[in-house]
Amino acid sequence: MARKPQAFSIIQSLRDRYYRALSGKGALVKMITEAEIPEQVYNSNAIENSTLTLEETEKILLQIDLDRFVSEREIFEAKNLARVVEYIETKAKEAEISLSLMLFLHKMLISNNREDIASRFRQGNEWVRVGTHIGADPKDIERLLGNMLTEYHAGANEHVVRRIARLHLTFESIHPFCDGNGRIGRALNNYALVREGYVAINIAFVNRARYYDAFKEFEDTGGKTGVMEEIIGRALTASYHKRLAYLEGKRVVTLVQYAKEAKQSHPNLINKAHRQTIPAFMEKGEWKIGV
Repeated sequence: MARKPQAFSIIQSLRDRYYRALSGKGALVKMITEAEIPEQVYNSNAIENSTLTLEETEKILLQIDLDRFVSEREIFEAKNLARVVEYIETKAKEAEISLSLMLFLHKMLISNNREDIASRFRQGNEWVRVGTHIGADPKDIERLLGNMLTEYHAGANEHVVRRIARLHLTFESIHPFCDGNGRIGRALNNYALVREGYVAINIAFVNRARYYDAFKEFEDTGGKTGVMEEIIGRALTASYHKRLAYLEGKRVVTLVQYAKEAKQSHPNLINKAHRQTIPAFMEKGEWKIGV
């Protein structure tokens, strides 16, 4: 992706195009959003080591039998996260992010799996560790989350990508729940984006290593957010590229097909797609582009 100010300018330009293209196409936008739910669920759960494939996730959400045994836990994780994704798309405009919202989303996510920890923050001696990082002291969680939200709302003059990067990294650093922190954190990213008039993003499982780099940077540097800004910025750019390809009536083709038609190197195009220097986007695990 381009340097930050330029990247932010590109996002604003795409957002403006998106709103111009929206007129009279609400049904198409709804269709795109609904079609993305399995991908969002698959990727977010896969980052948390779920064994479900994208195809299996789709089947679960469509209530189609799978070809192998899958634990009840993973089935509920898919169905519950889909409910969270749907809720955010329809309700984010109604209320600001708050501690009560976090608890509500957590209950929706954890229900039927861990009722004992659903809809509450860690307490007592409930400590959590992710790699070498230890989450906040349970007694400090509500204060730290309150400070996080104050900082987020006070930064309204900053670009939304920078604000959400800091929000996400801070939330995950606190790790307020016994389970479900990553999925709730990524859901909050989209809640904030939709609430502020942007489109939802999908942090892909294939980018998990880079995603972890962002947390390492944040912890090792005392709060730098550059890598996470890059991840969120690219995901947001790709999300607009996808919607504009359909809303503007472009011919959507795979990047493999585009490489053949344009007589360009497919590996080179893949590299550009990852950096979002071409209007490519992931759909059902495959790079595509509107031409």
